[in-house]
Amino acid sequence: MTELEPFISEQYKGNLIAGADEAGRGPLAGDVVAAAVILDPEKPIVGLNDSKKLSEKKREALFAEIQQKALAFSIARASVAEIDEINILHASMLAMKRAIDSLPISAEHVLIDGNRIPKELSCPAEAVVKGDARHAAIAAASILAKVTRDREIVALDAKYPQYNFAKHKGYPTAVHLAAIQKYGVCDIHRRSFGPVKRILEG
Repeated sequence: MTELEPFISEQYKGNLIAGADEAGRGPLAGDVVAAAVILDPEKPIVGLNDSKKLSEKKREALFAEIQQKALAFSIARASVAEIDEINILHASMLAMKRAIDSLPISAEHVLIDGNRIPKELSCPAEAVVKGDARHAAIAAASILAKVTRDREIVALDAKYPQYNFAKHKGYPTAVHLAAIQKYGVCDIHRRSFGPVKRILEG
C-alpha cells in the first residue's frame, strides 16, 4: 500500500485508472511537461507523494521505480512556442491530453490534478484538487513530469550557461531575472510571460 488514499468515483473502481499531472507552469523558460501513469495494484510503490514535497534524490529513485513497476506511463509536452501562442493554462491541458492519449494501454478513467480537465479526452475523467497529494497515480505522474522537466532544463544550462538554469530551473528568481536583464531573452524563454514581456518591451 502507498501512503495515499484512492480518490475514484465508485462507478469507476476496478477500471484501468490513469493519473495525470504536469510540471513547469510557473517558470519563465522551457516546455511544460506532462505525464500520465497507470499503476499496477500488484506492484505497489512506497513513498509516492506530490513531487514538490520530495527531495530530488527521492524523486529520482521513484522516477526509475515508477517506470519499472507501472502498467503504463507516458510523458509529453507543450513547447515554448505553443505556450506563447495559446497561454500556459491551455498548453498545460494540451500536454496532459497528449500524455493520456500516448499511453500504451488505454485508460478507462483518468484522474487529473487540479480543477480542470483537458478537452476531448477519449475516456471519462475527473479533476482532483491537490490530487498529487491525494492519489498515488497522480503523484506518480507528477514525479515523472517534474524529473523529466528538471533534467531537460539542467541540460539546457550547458547551452545557455549565463542564465544558470541548473540552479533555478527557469523559475523567476532574482538571479534569473537579473540574467535576463543583462543578457536578454534566449530561445527557450516564454515571451508571453509578464517578467520576460516587460524586459522585451523595456
